[in-house]
Amino acid sequence: MNGTMKVTYKILCSGDLNKTISLNELLTNEKIAKIIKSEFAKGFRNINMHACELDSSIILETVKKFHTFEVTKDDFADILVLAEEDAMSKKLIKKDCDRVELVDLET
Repeated sequence: MNGTMKVTYKILCSGDLNKTISLNELLTNEKIAKIIKSEFAKGFRNINMHACELDSSIILETVKKFHTFEVTKDDFADILVLAEEDAMSKKLIKKDCDRVELVDLET
């Protein structure tokens, strides 16, 4: 194969936050429900809240910087190893931040 690919990756740390919260779980939290009711239903009493679609969710995750490098298309099978090597050469891999996650491949 001819040409190159642009690889985008991020460094993962052991203390990173990555949590998915369903909308139904969020609305059943008493503190959240109280805040929503006080903001959007002032003056009303006996208000119930529920989510129409149960599969809606909110994702909380640590913001990460994306890093890029280019490889030839022939190196497709080794992209993860090459991303780890690129991170090591840029001194991005540290004690608690030692994993690489591929984010995007552009041809």
